[in-house]
Amino acid sequence: MSIRSFLLGMNVNNPNSLYTYRPFIGLLLLICLSCTSPVSEADKVLADSAEVDMWIKGGQVIDGTGQASKQAEVLTRGERIIFVGKLGKIAPQAKQIIEAEGMVVTPGFIDPHAHGRPLEDASFPNFLAQGVTTIFLGQDGSSPKVSELPTWREQLAHSGSGPNIGLFIGHGTLRHESGVGFKKDPDLGALQNMYELLEQALDFGVWGMSTGLEYTPGMYAGEEELQALAQILGKKDKMIMSHIRNEDDDQLDKSLEELISQGKFCRVHVSHMKSVYGKGKERGRQLLSVLARAREEGGTITADVYPYTASYTTLGIVFPEWARPPNEFARVLRSRRQELGDYLRMRVTKRNGPAATLISSGTYSGRTLEQVATEKGMPFEKVLMEEFGPTGTSAAYFVMNEELQETLLKDSLVMVSSDGSPTMQHPRGYGSFAKIIESFVIQNQVFSLEEGIRKMTSLPAQTIGIVDRGTLQAGMKADILVFNPQFIHTPATFESPHQLAVGMDHVIINGKWVESKELDRYGKLLLSPN
Repeated sequence: MSIRSFLLGMNVNNPNSLYTYRPFIGLLLLICLSCTSPVSEADKVLADSAEVDMWIKGGQVIDGTGQASKQAEVLTRGERIIFVGKLGKIAPQAKQIIEAEGMVVTPGFIDPHAHGRPLEDASFPNFLAQGVTTIFLGQDGSSPKVSELPTWREQLAHSGSGPNIGLFIGHGTLRHESGVGFKKDPDLGALQNMYELLEQALDFGVWGMSTGLEYTPGMYAGEEELQALAQILGKKDKMIMSHIRNEDDDQLDKSLEELISQGKFCRVHVSHMKSVYGKGKERGRQLLSVLARAREEGGTITADVYPYTASYTTLGIVFPEWARPPNEFARVLRSRRQELGDYLRMRVTKRNGPAATLISSGTYSGRTLEQVATEKGMPFEKVLMEEFGPTGTSAAYFVMNEELQETLLKDSLVMVSSDGSPTMQHPRGYGSFAKIIESFVIQNQVFSLEEGIRKMTSLPAQTIGIVDRGTLQAGMKADILVFNPQFIHTPATFESPHQLAVGMDHVIINGKWVESKELDRYGKLLLSPN
């Protein structure tokens, strides 16, 4: 029976007629309601124009928030994501379709602590191969000068870049540029210059200030100076990202407390959190409890960790303050040679001995301090004094405990970083983010893939203050990865660290497909809103 004959045959004045046709009335209402059902979100998005730049089709979306994955379509137009979800009746007309069935689709990874020289080479293939679409430079207290920032920005714009680049202003740089330099008790005029330079840098659009308190000149800064800088940062809701004063286990709590005291005035963050020669899960929990207590007392403190148990920095890290710049090293050798030798022997032995120090630059690159000492036929402390000194040469230090570091990394407010660069003689610059997926998620199941992705996307974005990256949602910038987690692998080793990670099928930055050989620029300079 047609709807028309049904209506003609029904006599509304006859109750029996209504009773007879009652079973059909519900059907008719259902049909009418279906004709007026709400338009799907996808159809609303595509109503004006079905044309999109990219359609990532049939993938399992992990949106970066930590929520469970779900099958969804991803559409982009220009630099932005315009839709994530199930499609409706309108089929997208895509310039490019990426078939993602059997793969996951995630936000691009964000490295909160990276190194490199973008004006020399901004392509950063080591980061792109891992799926890192945004990096933050200016770390450990060292950055371009404030006076050079406009020129630096222009040069970067013309040189092009691979990933997006954000910048922190270095505390050590501020000290040098202001005239404070290596002074332990700077005069008020020099301090005021430093404070004004920080305000200028924030107006430029840096994301905060980094400190390197284990290095010169940052090690000469006192509590009053650091807290005054923190107050300036806090007024503009910016953060301190800190290489804390001492990462040795017996000094670590004290160093964290120093940073927490700055956290009374602004957001603070522990860079590459580690315990040098600390051991065990319980010690890791104790350190995390220090951060948790600071949060309970009203502070905002977070941290990042790279997934390796060897650090990397200059050999100056094992020398005492009085043997480092601005002190003249030749004079120290003449006047305090025996004292310096005793200190170096104690310091290196405490850091797991000379076999745990791998020289990673200069003539002896690839050999341990123990091997160099054997080759030279002299004690390792004499090698440090006569062959190396506190400046120039860098080394990897095998000084961390795997259980402890893993405990730190599992914390919900600890994110992933690399602390790496394209040239560093350490695999972390080429493998950190890939290793999280390969080792921590797939092989050892330390945490879920969704949680691992959150630690590499939305968590660093929220921590630093990026509002348009870090999650896969409509309106966000189209920094997107497509890959099969089972195929992610990092071949980089300490012996051969400059090997690109493999397994990233598609890397998209600002809506551009990185693998396209026609594109010479993907990333942008990211400036913080003032």
